[in-house]
Order: sequence, then structure tokens, then C-alpha cells
Amino acid sequence: MFSKILIANRGEIAVRVIKTCRRMGIKTVVVYSDADAGSLACEMADETVHIGPSPAAQSYLIQDKIVDAVKQTGAQAVHPGFGFLSENASFARRLKAEGIAFIGPNPEAIDAMGDKITSKKFAAEAGVSTVPGHMGLIETPDEAVKIAREIGYPVMIKASAGGGGKGIRVAHSDDDMAEGFAAVKAEALNAFGDDRVFLEKFIVDPRHIEIQVLGDKHGNVIHLFERECSIQRRNQKVIEEAPSPLLDEATRAAMGAQAVALAKAVNYDSAGTVEFVAGQDKSFYFLEMNTRLQVEHPVTELITGVDLVEQMIRSAWGEQLAIKQDDLSINGWAIESRIYAEDPYRGFLPSIGRLVRYEQPEEGDQGDYTVRNDSGVREGDEISMFYDPMIAKLCAWGETRDDAVRGMARALEDTHLAGLGHNVPFLAAVMDQERFQSGQLSTSYIKDEFPEGFHGLAPSAEQVKILIASAVAMNEVIAEQDGDPSERTDWTVLIDKAAYEVEVGYDEAEDLIVAIDGEEVSLSEIDWRPGLSLFKAALDDDAFTAEVKRAADGFDIRHRAARARVRVLRPDVAHLYALLPEKQAADTSKLVLSPMPGLVVDIPVVEGQEVKSGETVAIIEAMKMQNILKAERDGKVKAVKAKAGDPVAADDVLVEFE
Repeated sequence: MFSKILIANRGEIAVRVIKTCRRMGIKTVVVYSDADAGSLACEMADETVHIGPSPAAQSYLIQDKIVDAVKQTGAQAVHPGFGFLSENASFARRLKAEGIAFIGPNPEAIDAMGDKITSKKFAAEAGVSTVPGHMGLIETPDEAVKIAREIGYPVMIKASAGGGGKGIRVAHSDDDMAEGFAAVKAEALNAFGDDRVFLEKFIVDPRHIEIQVLGDKHGNVIHLFERECSIQRRNQKVIEEAPSPLLDEATRAAMGAQAVALAKAVNYDSAGTVEFVAGQDKSFYFLEMNTRLQVEHPVTELITGVDLVEQMIRSAWGEQLAIKQDDLSINGWAIESRIYAEDPYRGFLPSIGRLVRYEQPEEGDQGDYTVRNDSGVREGDEISMFYDPMIAKLCAWGETRDDAVRGMARALEDTHLAGLGHNVPFLAAVMDQERFQSGQLSTSYIKDEFPEGFHGLAPSAEQVKILIASAVAMNEVIAEQDGDPSERTDWTVLIDKAAYEVEVGYDEAEDLIVAIDGEEVSLSEIDWRPGLSLFKAALDDDAFTAEVKRAADGFDIRHRAARARVRVLRPDVAHLYALLPEKQAADTSKLVLSPMPGLVVDIPVVEGQEVKSGETVAIIEAMKMQNILKAERDGKVKAVKAKAGDPVAADDVLVEFE
């Protein structure tokens, strides 16, 4: 077995590989850029090698630097993780020529299946069902429009070398196609160094289901069942689960057999994923094969007990698969939520910065559910603009899907981040939705359920009780610690503008009894003191965690997706609050503001120019994605406040209209 492996990646996947290597007794080397100096992966690795500036194109994507690091440290193999060089056949060949093992599939398999255009042709020749589309190279927007008309809108524009949700647009018209074609080519060139683009029919109301395969160098291939990855935003997976609530045993077996046949046809010899688009009627079509480890691999590991990283290492060493297809079965249900540094209340825009607070849920058996948290950052780390804004992959396993959903909701409650925007409230909102709980999923789920964007959810009746009881309990604790406990038992609690009459007392067990408009609830097992950001307790014996912050006149409390300013007031004071005028927001209707920190790619307007509604006025790049900002109304440009190449912060003014 290898004695030392170099990990040509960063963040949580580097940490993930290190954990398996440690268990196998293998030493690890981590390469790092300027932005990743002092990272958790660097701290955990046995050795580290600096490979250059922060941009991936100057560090993680340069083969010479990776090979030099291998030779410098005496590593015998390279694990590429996902992204970067993981699906680069020339890199796999380069390592082979240098006598270095590549912990991934052979370069011929990468060539055959890693390229989206070639893989579609290969799959069609092999008799695999594929989505209608145009697999040839497309050079111009006009050519793309002509082909799209032949296929029939809606049409998906995809980068041939794409992955991770990058380089994808859906066009519903000729105008969409012309603009989207140019944008996808630019994104593809920037992210992958390859601007080839292809088109395929967009299946309405589809589901995204993928099969995990595993092969060795002796011709053996098995599948480890499916993952449902339909909860996506901008073609980026957000929530994944295994197995899929859609599939029956017959469909599962058919998809698995097709995936294995395809893998065998290209002599696949590592972990890989065959992706399908599935209709609600359980019809399915081959999309692509990812010739690498997937981000969402933990859910497969949780339901099968197989360590996929270990199997990749053993395959690269030349061992035969020790697992037969008949050895595998699905045990329970697992869900993964991707926690990102992005602000769901601002259109999910990237929110880079320092992770001032990061409290993670306890991992392992929690009774009705089990928690796994794959993270590459610690409290105090910086979330960089140069890479994907992932903070963690939070997983929950349960005996049933309902158990896994409830476990995920509780694990999200126990996750606290501060210092930047994050999507934990949004993830919690999905867990609480009846549609998600029923398993009625599609790739348009987020657009369907949050058509106006995410603004949180109104508190349920049970959450109103949690908000009130938590605020009252904190009010009591603060008064006690201040040496000024109140004898008052009657209060008015305001949740934003809604008023609730409350009576407070204690029972013989010293549990807090709160009567809310005459209905009593009991608050026990209270775990909070001033300064803590999480309030933990049990409401009528049901444990919960709320995120809390003291405000000048009360508390800001968030429970899952419901958040509110909660005030505990004397009834006469509460009456005065009702008379206060609402604060008016500043008028920004004449300004185009940067929605996120990033770099200005282009400002295609000039002072004095007449602009029509819908015209592009700025392009901002952040987290490897180009964001096109359009005029929301007709107007005349008064001033241009930025230029191409300028770094901008969120809410910086880019263009001002008269």
C-alpha cells in the first residue's frame, strides 16, 4: 500500500481524504495557495507545499507545480479530490509518465466519459438512453440559435468541460440563447480553460438522479445505488439524499445496470458517477459521467457503510474490489445539506469574509438520527473569493426518510455561523416544507417554492411558542444575573408587531411555565447565559435550539427559517410600541448596486447613454461565476462609478441613473 499520498486540492475534500489516509496509516501531503496558508487541511496534513498565488489558475491548476511537490516530498500517488485537475486526462497521463499513481480512473476513461460531448456520443453508440441534443461543437451565437430552434425550446447550454454547476444556462428564446451562449463560453474558458459548448433539450419538471459506481483495474465494476440531487439552485446542487424517494426497486436496478454497463465499456477503474435526468414517471436519460469523487459522496457512504476514498486508494494501488454487488444493500436514509457562505436573503449572493463564529452540531449517534459534518474551515478562518463558498457538508442519517429529515432539521438548528451570510435558514426552510417531506422533488423546486426569492418563513404556531418562551426565559435569566429579578408575572410579548399576552411562573421542578394567551407551555432543560448565541431548551419535552442575539429593546431570535425581533414588555409600554412609525428604507431605485463582493468584468454603458429595461449594465464575477446585472427600467445613465478590473464590495454603486 502507498506510504504517502499528495492531495492536489483544498478545503473540505482535502480534510476528508486526510481522515481516510490517517485511518489507513498513510502519510499525507497537502499543497496550498496563498489564500489557504494555515488552513485546516494544512494543519492536519503531515507535510505541506506552497504552490503559488490564490487564483486557482496560478496554483491548483498548474500541473508542473503539483508534480514538483510530489517529487519534493516523495509522495507515491496523487488524490485530486473534485474540481481542479480531478477530471483532467492530460494530468493523469503526466503522472503516469512520471511514475506517480493517479487516484482516479485511467486517462482513457476520463477522455471517453469526462468530456460531455464525447460521452454523449459514446453513450448513444453503447445503446444508453440519452437526452435529445446537439453534441457537435458550436462556434457562434447565430449557429446556437439555429440549432436550438431545431431541438425546440427550452434548451440547456452546457460547457463541455463543465462541472460543479458552472457553465450552464437554460434558454427559453432566441434572445436567451444568444446571450447565454456567450456567457457560458466565457465562464467555461475562465473556470476550465475550455470554451467548447453543446446544447441539449431541457426536460420540464425533471429530477436529477445519479448512480455511484466503483471499479478496479481487473475489470470488476459495481454500483452503490443512487443519490437524488434534485434540490438545485443555478444548476448547483444544494441538498442531496440517498436513496431517492422516486425510485422503485425495478427502476433502481435498471439504472444501476445501465451505469455499470457504461463503466465497464470504458474499463472504468475508480469511483465515478453516472448522472441521469429522470421524469416524474420514472423514465430516465443519461446526462453525463463524472470521472471523479462527487461532492455528495457522504450520503452513499452513510447508507452502504463503504468508504469511497479508501476504495479509490485501493483501486489505484491495484487491489481487486473486495465488495461484490450482492454484498451491498441500502441501510436507512441519508440527507446532505451544503452549507455555503452566501446570503439567501439577498438572492443567495456570495458572502465572503471571516467566519467569526462557527459552532457545529455534535457528530455521531444522536438517538433518533446520526450526524456527520464534513468541513474544511474553522472558526476564525477566511472564506475566500477565489474558490467555491462551501463551509461544510452537513449530513444526517436515520432509519427512515422521515427520521433523516427530522435529524437534518435538528442538526441545522445546532449549527451557528456569524461574520458572513450563510444559507442555514434556507436549508432549514426546505426541511420544514410539506412538499420536501413528501418527496415530491424536481430540479425546479427552489424556483417553484420561492419564486420571489427567500425571505424566511413566517413562524408556525409551534415556533411562536418557541420564540415567546425563549425570550421570556432569557429576560428572566438577565434580570436574575443583574440582581434585579422582577416580581412581575404578566407581560406583553411583541413578535415584530404581533402582541401576545403572557403569564410567567414556575412549577415544582423549577421548569418555566409560560401561559400564552391562556395556553400553557413548559420550558425545561434551559441551557443559556448572556453572551451565548444559541439558546437550548425543551418545549413541552421536545428539544430545540434557537439562534439568539440581544438587541437594545429585546432579542433577535431565529428558529430554523423563522426569525423575528422579540420584545418582552410591560403591557403599558407595549401599547406605546404599537404607536411608533415604521422606519422607511432608503431609496435606491436610481442606483445599480453590486449584489456581492467581486471583480467588475465589464460596465457596458457610459454616462449619458439611454438604457432600456432588461439591457445589461454590469457584469460582476465572484466565486468563478459571472453575474449579469440588468436595468430594471428605462433610463439615462447619470454616472458610471466603476470600471472593468475594479474590486467591489456588496452594495457598492456601479451605475447611477438620472
